[in-house]
Amino acid sequence: MSEIHPSAIIHPLASIGDDCSIGPYCVIGKNVTLKKGNKLHSHVVIDGHTEIGAGNEFFPFSAVGLKTQDLKWRGGITWTRIGDRNTFRENVTVHSGTGEGESTLIGSDNYILAYCHIAHNVELGNHVIMSNNGTLAGHVIVEDYAIVGGLSAVHQFCRLGKMSIIGGCSKIVSDVAPYMMVDGNPARTRMPNKVGLERNGISEDGRAAISRLHRLFFRKGLAVSSAIEAIRAELPDLPEVQHFLKFVENSSRGITR
Repeated sequence: MSEIHPSAIIHPLASIGDDCSIGPYCVIGKNVTLKKGNKLHSHVVIDGHTEIGAGNEFFPFSAVGLKTQDLKWRGGITWTRIGDRNTFRENVTVHSGTGEGESTLIGSDNYILAYCHIAHNVELGNHVIMSNNGTLAGHVIVEDYAIVGGLSAVHQFCRLGKMSIIGGCSKIVSDVAPYMMVDGNPARTRMPNKVGLERNGISEDGRAAISRLHRLFFRKGLAVSSAIEAIRAELPDLPEVQHFLKFVENSSRGITR
């Protein structure tokens, strides 16, 4: 059985899984599904067509699944879909998709700190950390194990690569390459995310290859096409190298260099 505070307002058609804890003054809308073991502390609002997995934790005044702020919204059914074991701290906002049938997607094991904003159509991977007041505009893609520093803002349609880290108060207007540390306004790539690579189990050979591709792509002054050619010619065929190259070659907004 779930534990529901008597002051909580839950639509009778909402689906609430076993072992959920719903605290004082929470509001849950008609088209919300909560799977087992979710914890809502107090004053949490979850609305819209929202599907939430198991074991998530929502702190006071977080608001999830509400209508997009995008002026292109013309009505219809849009979605917010969230995985398992995520933490949403105080005053976090997560908005639904913009177009009919579109979704905002959040994976599992993410840690979203106070006052962060995740806008419409964002795709957030797994094991992502967003520090206080981090802001993702619409259609941003964040790959696994990325870290967004406090008070940073990411422009719409940008991508943040796997295991990248953005320094606090940074302004991101182009893609952030995987495995890199980016900082500043305007942001620049500073160095590989050495600590993150070690913590996430990248091999010594992988870390060495990432250090070399950093020099070739970001420090030699080569055009993007020439840097890619040099990386293919000089670096071993490791998964990290291939992921970096695929990310760069698929960039539409350009890479933060």
